[in-house]
Amino acid sequence: MKKFIPKGTITAIITPFKQDLSIDFDAFERLINFQIESKVDGIVVCGTTGESATLSHKERIALIIKAIETANGRIPIIAGTGTNDTKATIDLSIIAKEEGADAILLVAPYYNKPTQAGLFQHFLTISEQVDIPQIIYNVPGRTGVNISAETQIQIAKSCKNVVATKEASGNFDQIMKIIANVPKEFSVLSGDDATTLPLIAAGAKGIVSVFSNYA
Repeated sequence: MKKFIPKGTITAIITPFKQDLSIDFDAFERLINFQIESKVDGIVVCGTTGESATLSHKERIALIIKAIETANGRIPIIAGTGTNDTKATIDLSIIAKEEGADAILLVAPYYNKPTQAGLFQHFLTISEQVDIPQIIYNVPGRTGVNISAETQIQIAKSCKNVVATKEASGNFDQIMKIIANVPKEFSVLSGDDATTLPLIAAGAKGIVSVFSNYA
């Protein structure tokens, strides 16, 4: 089977809630169908825009399953399974794989502020234990830690299941270095709508977009 490589416009979908703060799964289904009708190239569920950091594991799993069932193979579903706990991330990622996700999105471990060696080991361990396409997510403004260009290049070359990076550091020198040094098939994605055009011009292969929720 050909490995899924993310590219193009991928929507980081919102998580709709009811007044009682429970998830509105009917609205979520409508949002998934809207994205499919809009012909985007993929959907990230339980990313930053989907409020993953404030969802329980049970809620995240339910959203991932609902997205996969609603999409029914019509569009790739990328499940946000990243946490600051390697084992918890592996457990969520295994469930996402078993339920039929096309890929997983792995945010850098937040709050703990791991070293670059620790970051590499985190992603290597997940790659070795969960056989599913994986996208690392570098967003230091939220996590408190930057995955350096050198570490991302090392991950791209050493972690067989890591197929892409979502880069939201805003550091163009860093991103350009990554684009220039990762394997040709590796996908660098903009993690910020505002940086999409310059990064595409520099060789990035797509965007994980917030704006595409609306247009």
